[in-house]
Amino acid sequence: MSRLSIDNLSRVFPGMRGGAPTRALEPTNLGVGDNDFVTILGPSGCGKSTLLRLVAGLDRPTSGRILLDGRPVSAPGPDRGMVFQSYTLFPWLTVADNIAFGLREKGVEAAVRAATVDAWIERIGLAGFAHHYPKQLSGGMQQRTAIARALANDPAILLLDEPFGALDNQTRALMQEMLLGIWERDAKTVLFVTHDIEEAIFLASRVVVMSARPGRIKADLRIDLPHPRHYTIKTSAEFSALKARLTEEIRAEAVLAAAAH
Repeated sequence: MSRLSIDNLSRVFPGMRGGAPTRALEPTNLGVGDNDFVTILGPSGCGKSTLLRLVAGLDRPTSGRILLDGRPVSAPGPDRGMVFQSYTLFPWLTVADNIAFGLREKGVEAAVRAATVDAWIERIGLAGFAHHYPKQLSGGMQQRTAIARALANDPAILLLDEPFGALDNQTRALMQEMLLGIWERDAKTVLFVTHDIEEAIFLASRVVVMSARPGRIKADLRIDLPHPRHYTIKTSAEFSALKARLTEEIRAEAVLAAAAH
């Protein structure tokens, strides 16, 4: 059984002021296995983020259901760690206190909480910044903290909505390597939304391509590149072939989306 099971999930948003409703997501089926790293690609407005928000419990489906470890998802919960594109840290809390937030909410004792926070600060490369506030950090450092906050809670699945989209190219590449290294060591189950084809391939064990709106799954491609995965694999023939195939898939959908407007 899949760790995450999405069954005939759809989302229709009501029209504004009596206008026509918007079909954001057609009935969609997707299974995400234990320790799978699934990236979701698609043109803008195809329902990628809508799908992720439904899995997070931040929105309710129009039809269908979501099961995580066999249990229905109906609201946000600690079994799902969410990281957004914007830096959603608590500005009044330090790096250490942001990372500790979920542990404190769960009632984890102080000594265990402190040890967990220290370990994550070391792993994300922010040693020496534990007592800094978000406004004192770069964008990349803030997003490292947000990822550590989500993972410190040990969720069943990590959900990321274009988490590196606001970063410069070099920082983005380093963040990809950091996240991939965490996954290779911890084997977390991950669902990651992106519009960047290279990022999708580099990180994933599977790439799911969504169609232009109304969104549906058009392709589900297994990525068999070896691990540990080094950034130099981006220049390999295998990587280039995957990129060419996915570029065609996305371009076809982008053309359809443009024609619909």
